[in-house]
Amino acid sequence: MKKGKGMKFVGDSRVTADKQKFIPKDYSEYPGRTEAFWPNFLLKEWLVGAVFIVGFLCLTVAHPAPLEKLADPTDTAYLPLPDWYFLFLYQLLKYKFASASYFVLGAIVIPGLAFGALFLAPFLDKGKERRPHKRPVATSLMILSFVAVFWLTYEAAAHVDWEAKAENNKPEPPSTVEIDTSHPGYAAYENSCLQCHGGELEGGPAAPSLIGIERSVDEIKDIAVNGIGNMPPDQFQGTEEELQQLAEFIVSVNEQE
Repeated sequence: MKKGKGMKFVGDSRVTADKQKFIPKDYSEYPGRTEAFWPNFLLKEWLVGAVFIVGFLCLTVAHPAPLEKLADPTDTAYLPLPDWYFLFLYQLLKYKFASASYFVLGAIVIPGLAFGALFLAPFLDKGKERRPHKRPVATSLMILSFVAVFWLTYEAAAHVDWEAKAENNKPEPPSTVEIDTSHPGYAAYENSCLQCHGGELEGGPAAPSLIGIERSVDEIKDIAVNGIGNMPPDQFQGTEEELQQLAEFIVSVNEQE
């Protein structure tokens, strides 16, 4: 019997004739121009992202973000500032063409056009070339964005005394001093001093804290009657006995420190 005689081959359309495994295209003939997305390009992206995240985490551990004191809506001297990555928008709103009656232009229109241009950059430049000088649209938009953000951020940060701001806005630890409301002088304090110096002598926007001061009873009596610094005189309203009790109460609180 000769080979092939009496044999029939039946084809099945459900099985492809030349099914092959996925093999990335060989780009060795075009060095530096392009490469396979998986796994070459994606692996590089993952490595860069991993290095950045590890570095960022190390930075946050070594230099944790500083906290500020509790928000006080009555403090009119406080200068609110956005986080550093929004300082460029903060600076933009200082210019005449982006503030006052042109606020909408500076807060919505200009940032919208800038971010919209970056969003449309891949659609405006569809070339396969990877060299920056061969992609003028994308390169120009990125350079312009970087220069604008860097300059506006620098301008906003240059006019702020960051050391003084950090010193003035240090968080105040909660007081561990116990206020004895049964003390005879507390009633006098409540009537004449509590409104400015707070219920726990912690102070406020218009008055300093009375905790941690090193003054005698006579000095406190003199200040309560004659004032000191920004405190006007005649703030205490009461008898001489109540004044003595008030001064003794304040001294007794500070003796706990």
